[in-house]
Amino acid sequence: MKNYTVVTEFILLGIPETEGLETMLFVLFLSLYLCTLSGNVLILTAIISSSRLHTPMYFFLGNLSIFDICYSSVTSPKMLFYLSGQTSAISFQGCAAQLFFYHFLGSTECFLYTVMAYDRFLAICHPLHYTIIMNHRVCSILATSTWMCGCVHSTILTSLTFQLPYCDPNQVGYYFCDIPAVLALACADTSLAQ
Repeated sequence: MKNYTVVTEFILLGIPETEGLETMLFVLFLSLYLCTLSGNVLILTAIISSSRLHTPMYFFLGNLSIFDICYSSVTSPKMLFYLSGQTSAISFQGCAAQLFFYHFLGSTECFLYTVMAYDRFLAICHPLHYTIIMNHRVCSILATSTWMCGCVHSTILTSLTFQLPYCDPNQVGYYFCDIPAVLALACADTSLAQ
């Protein structure tokens, strides 16, 4: 049996083939990140401050804005941190948390898009019954369901990925911890996780 050094942290190698472009990429990605944050905060502010926008469509749009803020905040700060010349190391637990929240928020957004499509379907195809069908209780149940489904989906993916042993080398060939990049470093059979 081989002796392996167990990995306690990963090194994020960043965006492939961008050596020497770190300052330009930092400015570009910081600008995009700030635009994303400010745009979604403005959407939330408009929805909250205007009573005319307290409808199911804008309720779901507000949820989507919250997910977008969180989703971009899962990977961007760490990427900006190492593009600015700081360490690109991330702890094993930090990598697992990043992977969990990346997939949780991403899959929840996908489920939310489905709910938003259903909401628009009802508004267009059943306009006379829309307010009865899409009441506050139904909206809350649908929104909560997207969160729960995203959490279950992400929990399964994260547990399948991080139940494996990881050994040297610990260099993730990407700018954040995602399943394909992390699984490539496992020193065990990855067929179940794949």
